[in-house]
Amino acid sequence: MSGLALLFPGQGSQEPGMLALAEGHPAGAEALRAAEAVLGAPPAAILRRGGAEPFRNAVAQPLVVAAQLATWAALREALPAPALLLGYSVGELAAHGAAGTFAPGAAMALAARRAELMDAACPGPAGLLGLRGLPAARLEALAAATGSEVAIVNGPDHCVLGGPVPALEEAARRAAAAGATTVQRLPVAVPAHTRLLAGAVAPFARALAAAGPRAPAVPVLAGVSGEPVRSAAGAVESLSRQVAQRLEWGRCLAVAAELGCTVLLELGPGTALARMAREALPGAAVRAVAEFRSAAGVARWVEGRLGA
Repeated sequence: MSGLALLFPGQGSQEPGMLALAEGHPAGAEALRAAEAVLGAPPAAILRRGGAEPFRNAVAQPLVVAAQLATWAALREALPAPALLLGYSVGELAAHGAAGTFAPGAAMALAARRAELMDAACPGPAGLLGLRGLPAARLEALAAATGSEVAIVNGPDHCVLGGPVPALEEAARRAAAAGATTVQRLPVAVPAHTRLLAGAVAPFARALAAAGPRAPAVPVLAGVSGEPVRSAAGAVESLSRQVAQRLEWGRCLAVAAELGCTVLLELGPGTALARMAREALPGAAVRAVAEFRSAAGVARWVEGRLGA
């Protein structure tokens, strides 16, 4: 095992600079051009518009997947083969695109379909709320008391709640009163990874199966369990289940360490997963692509840490 794990984040950190490394590389630029067919416009043009458009669910999901696969295309030849891929929310679909489960264009189209189905299943104004600084049992009780759900577990005192807007507002109020150190509405307008989106699971599973998945060339951890996915059928199951089921991101990071991954690289956009990984795995070498200026710089760091 090479010891290298790649991290694929979800939506929420979109910004114009997230395409810089991909745009500067022929393979990355080609992948971004392919994304125009799904997005209806060049990814860079969408980001330049600013405002709410890059965060609108129907745009954000395929945009993030396109950016990650373009970044991977720019880095792939320069890096050692990864041992493991981890994806956070829609990032799990991008991870399967990088693993060869789906062709890049198919992964982008599936991200658009995923967003469409999630939007259709959403029962009304809803979203996600990030909370930190309260014990897990307290966060579970707070979710139950407010009509929301724990959607993602990032760590022992760090989770994301999903639910209708009124429920999240009440959860935010109670969490702040209880001493939470972080209370933050996320720029996502669907209650991802909660039972409210159960209606999207079966149609998305059909879309995944119809896309002709293959067994991933590199294991991808299932977000709902942390188990390595090594088959096409496993990919369809894990990717469809996670739309309406809690993600265990903290468990995924622990599994990566157990499997011998000592170097973790986040493809972006942003650096949120790298920050969480540094905290959860203090003995690992962790960076985000957003912290580098070139593919060559990324490659030098990875090779240096793997050889250390």
